[in-house]
Amino acid sequence: MLSDRSRPVIEATLPVVAENIEEIATRFYLHLFGEHPELLDGVFNRGNQAEKTQQMALAGSVAVFASSLVQVPEQLPEHLLSRIAHKHASLGITPAQYDVVHEHLFWAIVDVLGDAVTPEVAAAWDEVYWLMAYALINQERGLYSARGVRPETVWREWEVAEKIQETADVVTFRLRKTDDRIVKTSLPGQYVTVQVPTPDGVRQPRQYSLTKADDGEHRQFSVKRVRGNGKPEGEVSNLLCESVQVGDRLTTSLPFGDVVLDDSRPVVFASAGIGITPMAGMLSHLAAAGSHLPITLLHADVDEESFALRKQVLEDVRFLPGAAAHVWYERRDDGQSAESPLPIEVHAGKMDLDDVKLPDDAGYYLCGPLPFMQAVRSALIDLGVAARDIQYEVFGPDLWQADLATEETPGATERSAPAAG
Repeated sequence: MLSDRSRPVIEATLPVVAENIEEIATRFYLHLFGEHPELLDGVFNRGNQAEKTQQMALAGSVAVFASSLVQVPEQLPEHLLSRIAHKHASLGITPAQYDVVHEHLFWAIVDVLGDAVTPEVAAAWDEVYWLMAYALINQERGLYSARGVRPETVWREWEVAEKIQETADVVTFRLRKTDDRIVKTSLPGQYVTVQVPTPDGVRQPRQYSLTKADDGEHRQFSVKRVRGNGKPEGEVSNLLCESVQVGDRLTTSLPFGDVVLDDSRPVVFASAGIGITPMAGMLSHLAAAGSHLPITLLHADVDEESFALRKQVLEDVRFLPGAAAHVWYERRDDGQSAESPLPIEVHAGKMDLDDVKLPDDAGYYLCGPLPFMQAVRSALIDLGVAARDIQYEVFGPDLWQADLATEETPGATERSAPAAG
């Protein structure tokens, strides 16, 4: 909770900070990496830096947190903090790194705002920073403790047992353990960070959803190759898809992630494109448990050939007695498979919730491009689904938080978020 001394200062300066927060974030990262280039080796995703999505996500997170301290002083934004803490734990972030971030973030604030940063203003924003930092440090400490690890021991080496070409652009990697240590079981919906050595010797981290329930010996994730199309090609996705072969070894973190299946109630999964990956993992867990829950899978894709993990997902749907699936293809020929037998129904065009009867008292899980998730969430709320019953997974920096910052922060300017993934 903010002190009585700092609250009016933050309230008064929040509009100007919000207006300049993206520039502050940009200069912060430039200064940070100029002084600590080692942080680009295994910690920061330089692809996100190049596209400035990391800067936007940081800006949005800080603005949401500060705004929350002013508007709802008795309550921290737990959803925001949990999402960041899980990502940090998957990277092995340490408390000492918050001191480094503090130094360079406040340099950037002064560099952008100049004389407006009086000692009083600096002290108030320093308080905001450490409230957020200590909240994250405590959550991350709890995550490490629950897994029985330290930040430096979240990593483990695995061997590639299978490499499966799911579609023209998606490859599944099935890994097997290389030693006798017990595999720390993942929760349905979680992800791992993969550290991939690049040709220049720098390890680049990427998070990938686990797409199959753990069996004690293996772990599985799927990678979508990011092609150029006017933007930089995916550095790590192309390296994994083209160069990593069966028998090679990969270093991955323990599983983390706060979007985890609640298997005590009916479930609705809504995904598009590669957003199927966490849904596949959750469905696999339900199938392994022999669940009799009412389960509805809603998935949208370009066409049948683009539907990654299609065989696994639809087999799990058919195996689960309470499950049904609706699939929408933007391109569907008359002769294309109807995904028979039931309980799988195929539709033409884009996902339309009017085509589906949704179960009562369900928990909803969304994953896909950001505009898709925003549209589906809005449609669900219009249908009377409570916001607390809807969870979403964002691939890459959470730009949804950046949008929330523009909606909730006084003085912020409007902008639309680009698609994720």
